[in-house]
Amino acid sequence: MWIPYEEIRKHHPDFRVKYRFYSENEGGRKATPFQGYRSDFSYDGDDIRITGIFAIHPEFEDANGKIILDSGSPVPLEGTARMWILFPHMRKEVHTKRVELGVIGYFMEGPKRVAVVEVIEIVGLHSNPNL
Repeated sequence: MWIPYEEIRKHHPDFRVKYRFYSENEGGRKATPFQGYRSDFSYDGDDIRITGIFAIHPEFEDANGKIILDSGSPVPLEGTARMWILFPHMRKEVHTKRVELGVIGYFMEGPKRVAVVEVIEIVGLHSNPNL
């Protein structure tokens, strides 16, 4: 059973995205991940050799926008996820300046893009702890 990050971290997610995992033929994963998947994040247009990738983890939602609590089944190939910035100083120094509605990004596994995402809601990005 999954314990929602909001219970653990004691603040709201930073933002929400709609996502679509790439198929294996598109260069994506062989299997769909489970709740608790810890991909990294990159912004569309970034050269990750220069910017690097960011520690922002997804927490997947069901079709009704509720956190998926079953950590033993694959998440949907497409859907929505709450996004959690792991390092507060990065929230303040980088992401509050870059995350806005409509921004395109990617779930990353190392240098590999495995899903495309679009920011659909800003939640606690500007009010979550900075340090």
